[in-house]
Amino acid sequence: MGMNRDGDIVELESPPMYNYGEKVRSRKSIRNDGTFPGKEVGEILVKKGDEGYVVSIGTFLQQFYIYGVDFVSHGYRVGMKAKELESAEPIEDEVDDLEAAS
Repeated sequence: MGMNRDGDIVELESPPMYNYGEKVRSRKSIRNDGTFPGKEVGEILVKKGDEGYVVSIGTFLQQFYIYGVDFVSHGYRVGMKAKELESAEPIEDEVDDLEAAS
């Protein structure tokens, strides 16, 4: 049986979606797939809504960016795909609106 590679998506053809130091939020709960030391396989590492900071950007299968996210409240870093994350920083228009209001 073949490996699920999320279709023909090749994220590496574009720049990374998130930047170093960017605050991000988990879009779903992430369980240990066996690659996280010190935790049981299947144990929840990150819950939906947990926030952290991008501290590294790597690649996987010459197809995806993998973002090393430091979840400060948990005290550890988890590798996540872009589709598992969303920005937790204000959108530029919101910042402009807030500055104009003050």
